Amino acid sequence: MRTTTTGTTTTTTAFFDQTRRQLARLGLPDGDPQLTPDSDAVFADGGHFRIEVPTVNSVEAAERLLRESRRRGFTVNRITETRGMYRHTAREIGEYVALGEEFGAEVLMSVGPRAVNDIGAGAQTPEGARIGYRLRGQEQIVRAVEDVKRGIGLGVRGFVVYDEGLLWVLGRLRTAGELPAGIHLKVSAHCGQGNPASAQMLEMLGANSFNPVRDLTLPMIAALRQAVTVPLDLHVDNPRSSGGFIRTYEAPDIVRVAAPVYLKTGNSALDGHGVSPTPAQLDDILRQVELVTEFVGRHHPGARQSRAGSAARSLEAAGSIPAPGRRTEV
Repeated sequence: MRTTTTGTTTTTTAFFDQTRRQLARLGLPDGDPQLTPDSDAVFADGGHFRIEVPTVNSVEAAERLLRESRRRGFTVNRITETRGMYRHTAREIGEYVALGEEFGAEVLMSVGPRAVNDIGAGAQTPEGARIGYRLRGQEQIVRAVEDVKRGIGLGVRGFVVYDEGLLWVLGRLRTAGELPAGIHLKVSAHCGQGNPASAQMLEMLGANSFNPVRDLTLPMIAALRQAVTVPLDLHVDNPRSSGGFIRTYEAPDIVRVAAPVYLKTGNSALDGHGVSPTPAQLDDILRQVELVTEFVGRHHPGARQSRAGSAARSLEAAGSIPAPGRRTEV
């Protein structure tokens, strides 16, 4: 877009008109909006936003985070485990599920093994790092599906997916009734997607929520909301290895343009991904969650946060989800 001013008249010229019209016919925005529109969409319970804490990679961390947030009077709607389910025992996974039930929080667990744990060395090189956590070979697809089946049998309701092909497989198995209808498939930021066309593709493949790359501007985020109906999962702060930026003052605007949205909060306390937070780091995570909750309440008072338990109830209503601790054949 080019903006020119003559005297008191300001006009905006859209370059590449034909391409913009073609994209609009595909159901995509014709560009990143210059004025970020308010989103009038909400979660099923009427909430505009939910708080998600990622990298909660031990049962001890999950319990302390949920128990302490309740004591301090704010709500964590979702915790995300990012080491990988296959790195946890059945007992530990069951304890995650039980904590989610006790505190009314979604518990999402990551599907593995992923490229960084594979025997191939490519993902460990600077060039190979661009493939992210994507799966290598058909046997890894088989193992990833088995990882999901193991989680379902232990009561896990939501899964973080790092590979578009795996998303397509899981979505088709769910549609065919070979996986429970109510499981939640969340696309990780490690897939490296960050534009409306990619977001729409992921939604068509079966994504129930989408985590784009972390450093999108507000107009870019607004364009994503125009392209898809699923909730967006957006980082409000990041570990040092992902840039270390903190967007606390932008959180109210992110809710305004992206609702329904999960505000991913607390990772600025960490050095990297896939680690287990120390007690001191958990204190910093809790502080950041409290700050984001305060800032949204102060600067966007009309925005409603979902209550604890509402997301879990929505999942249960969506399909056949096994109760915690009850094994289900898949």
